[in-house]
Amino acid sequence: MGRVSRGRCCSKWLRAGTCGNSWREAGCTCSGWDWKWAWTPRAGNRETREGCVMKWSVAGIGLVLLVPSLVWAGEANTKIGKLVEGMRVGPLKRLDIGVTRKGTSIPALVTDEDLVLGSNKTRVLLVNFGGAANPEVSVGATLEWFYKSREAVGFRKRFLLSAVPVVNPDGWSAGRGDSNLSGGIPAKTFPPNGTAYGDPKNPEAHYLWRWIGISAPDLVIEIGDGSSSLSVPRTGLDAMRPLFKLGPDLESGEGLAAALPRHSPCDTGPVPALRLRGDPRQVPARLAKILESGFTGPSPARRELQQRLDRTPIQIAGQLAKRYGHQLGTVAYIPALALVGRVRLGKLIDDPTHLADVERIVRPYVEGKKPTVPPGRIFGSNHSGHLVFSELARVTGKPIYRKLAKNAADLAFDKRGQLREAMPGHVEMSDSVFMACPILVETGALTGNRQYTRMALRHMTFMLRTNLRSDGLHAHSPLDPAPWGRGNGFPALGLAWCLSHLPKSAPERKPILAAHRAHLAALLKHQDPTGTWHQVVNHPGSYREFTSTCMITYSIIRGIRRGWLDRKRFGPVVDRAWPAIKSRIAADATLVDVCTGTGKQKDLRAYLDRPAILGADDRGGAMALLVTTEMAAWQRDQKTR
Repeated sequence: MGRVSRGRCCSKWLRAGTCGNSWREAGCTCSGWDWKWAWTPRAGNRETREGCVMKWSVAGIGLVLLVPSLVWAGEANTKIGKLVEGMRVGPLKRLDIGVTRKGTSIPALVTDEDLVLGSNKTRVLLVNFGGAANPEVSVGATLEWFYKSREAVGFRKRFLLSAVPVVNPDGWSAGRGDSNLSGGIPAKTFPPNGTAYGDPKNPEAHYLWRWIGISAPDLVIEIGDGSSSLSVPRTGLDAMRPLFKLGPDLESGEGLAAALPRHSPCDTGPVPALRLRGDPRQVPARLAKILESGFTGPSPARRELQQRLDRTPIQIAGQLAKRYGHQLGTVAYIPALALVGRVRLGKLIDDPTHLADVERIVRPYVEGKKPTVPPGRIFGSNHSGHLVFSELARVTGKPIYRKLAKNAADLAFDKRGQLREAMPGHVEMSDSVFMACPILVETGALTGNRQYTRMALRHMTFMLRTNLRSDGLHAHSPLDPAPWGRGNGFPALGLAWCLSHLPKSAPERKPILAAHRAHLAALLKHQDPTGTWHQVVNHPGSYREFTSTCMITYSIIRGIRRGWLDRKRFGPVVDRAWPAIKSRIAADATLVDVCTGTGKQKDLRAYLDRPAILGADDRGGAMALLVTTEMAAWQRDQKTR
């Protein structure tokens, strides 16, 4: 299979061909999108030149169809970027919270203190959907007044003000009022219907709703045009009572401000809100009256998140272990990692019942009643599912677990007993760095057979040759260059796992460590100010994805603990990521924004549209158990020094 080469034009990654042969950019002039490509097959590729040209012709049609959308997104992004940059005053910084169907980013303006849930100031969020309202005046002038005027000095001591200046940037940019050019009207769909964040009509509503839920402002003020009015939902929230005197009731079904106090975005809790209509020039004066009303935070949503942040890693791991890690119907990575997490939790709290229960769960495999490798099926998740057996082998010393771990690792050998080019079942996906390499290294450590560790390096090299991008991130597969979040979490986790069990004298350690450090260096550039990593790592408008954040954070903590990562450099990365992880785990172990199971996707849009699970999820729970127990172990290490 040939390596994919990428071209870059107008800040958009493009790719041609699907056969696996490379198309290398020979030249590009952004004006007019004049692309020239040269066919460069990699050695050993069995595809015919004719087949490749045929596929390029099909891909070329797709490129032609894609160009208008890309051009539109570029124009809209430029326009919204200038608007938002003109509103940046004082400590405000741009932070994208979503992306439209047209590919336009949805920006917010926040301060560093806004991202601190423990702030003693009341946090107010202005929201303007676009429509016919003048955001330069309604939002921009209000931010200018709040952060620069002398009359707002007293307010700045007690309040923080942030904004989503234009929730509907496509409609605003095109002068189409409430329409978002995708068949939707975002301002009218709260709580949002459909699936986050791939709703074909109103993704803007989903992005805003969940952003509010996880950022948990104390008050949301929805700004719009129309006859002058200030409407306040009459709900059971005591915090809103000071606002009731400002205006009449805003009934249920009347948009964002009506929905927020009556529902719980991200299942974190209600958020007080009101709706402001009228002359945009009057917004600063009307905001002053709202701030003088006696209203204070925190909102119920912020109180919930503050309670989540107050928990210790052990407390969170205990909550997770009640829901996850109680079955192994098939040997696969998701249930297996949850079981590994329970074993580690039991060791941390000196509770042998976790280990005993895990041994009970795996007994059918120990007794030979169920095969660890299903007959006729070879798949990566099954390889890494055997990590529960290698974990048990190390913890208990029982030979049977070492034998079971070998069942997966032995797939490295062909019928002649020779090492394969790569582990079978990789299907060209970057996930395979984790799916295969750790069980090979673990088995090598358990058996003393160097062939397994040699295969781990061989497989890693094969996968990096297949998917590693020039910027140090991993494409998920050769089908598209998008650096999917979990598609980068897997290599980070996989190599950290390998390094944990490779002796310093092993010749494989140096290249694996070099690859791991280089990958983490690339990932550090894309950590979001909130502490997370994104569904598409280099796309700040894509959603903040839970599992990739857990996996990358685990890898960094493990590296600091074991000494192959510098604490001064990587410690602050964990300091930012850990609160983001904690805030996305509820006491009942439900989670926020876990990307669903994802195979190869054909393009960037497909990755952006993968459902983000809100609630219980075994995949997310397993990764959460790993990172919480690793954090607990690190904190224990620091106390015992």
